Amino acid sequence: MLGEIPQLLVNGLVAGTILAVPAIGFTAIYAVLRFPNFTIASHATIGAFAGYVANTAGGWPAAAAVLAAFVVTGAIGVVNDEVVLKPLRPSGALTTAIAAIALTIVLENVVRFVFGNDLRGYDLPIRRDWQLGGGMRIGPQQVENLVIAVVALAALFLFLAFTRTGKAMREVADNPTLAGIKGIDADRVARLVNFIAMGLAGVGGMLLGLDTSIDPLTGFRVILSVFAAAVVGGLGSIPGAVVGALTVGVGEELSLLVLAPAYRTAVGFLAILIVLTLRPRGILGERAY
Repeated sequence: MLGEIPQLLVNGLVAGTILAVPAIGFTAIYAVLRFPNFTIASHATIGAFAGYVANTAGGWPAAAAVLAAFVVTGAIGVVNDEVVLKPLRPSGALTTAIAAIALTIVLENVVRFVFGNDLRGYDLPIRRDWQLGGGMRIGPQQVENLVIAVVALAALFLFLAFTRTGKAMREVADNPTLAGIKGIDADRVARLVNFIAMGLAGVGGMLLGLDTSIDPLTGFRVILSVFAAAVVGGLGSIPGAVVGALTVGVGEELSLLVLAPAYRTAVGFLAILIVLTLRPRGILGERAY
């Protein structure tokens, strides 16, 4: 059993890095708009299917289809927020969060109506796993997914750190009143945050599907882990979302040493209980950039 630990650690690091992509989207929306937007789940599914159409019908390679997943899902996310969630935000975070749950169910069923319930797979070349030292294996597609996730995360961090728009987003998250006094358009920032966050959710959904298959419940299956990653890292903290995702990803994989796969999701909630008991604001605290 102990011999399985290196393989599980590798799997956990890959899974955690991919999980960090939608988790950052979730925590970015919370940082700027101050409510948990659970439509991340349905938008992850939409992104998975947008990439699927680009890959299978359009003939795009998987790496290029990820861009389609990002753009399509980001645009849909902005429309959904403007039409459904934005008018409800003045009513408070709880009302908006409940509306987000209702919206995600609607969107999930729209995907089901268009694509059906069947499992679908991407058009990918068949390649053998690579053998590592100590009997460990890693698939070429896992490595490709890892690289795409790392590139997406690096691009986001560079955008936030070195662009004027990225700095405006951080200022709105830190102090919306002061940002307004400085002339920053909060509505414009909110639309941009929704586009980026939902686009990342779409990328995350596609990366998850590339390793297995997709159906209308693709996003729903991962939303609990995404939520756990954001909370463990610290809601509103983008670096925290990465730390939380890696913690949850590795924890879920290591749990297979003693638990059946069906109980993996419980690990995320156990991590929430432990971290919030010891550090209520999460590992990296709130609004840490």
